[in-house]
Amino acid sequence: MRTRPNKFDYISKKFEFPGGKIESGESPAETVVREIHEELKMNIEVEKEFLVVNHQYPDFGIEMHSFICSTPTRELELSEHISFKWLDANELEALDWAAADILIVDKLIKEIEQ
Repeated sequence: MRTRPNKFDYISKKFEFPGGKIESGESPAETVVREIHEELKMNIEVEKEFLVVNHQYPDFGIEMHSFICSTPTRELELSEHISFKWLDANELEALDWAAADILIVDKLIKEIEQ
């Protein structure tokens, strides 16, 4: 999870799962691997698709593809963000999440409760 300033107050400095826009010719899984490396200087492996979220903010819409991923290390380097946290799924509700990310948080919490 990361936070960063944003031109829209309703998502500025809220926690979000890392990621970014799909580039031409990329799959969503390739995008998350590239974005994590660009934003966090971290290498990850996509294990499986988790949830696709379509959310309409007041000024734009977003389609987010989320994945369960693994990494050999928790070491990272922030390049675009002001904060990050490593959390267990049962700690996720404590953060102030961007609205589009809340469905992912809810599904993660439900899966650990089962």
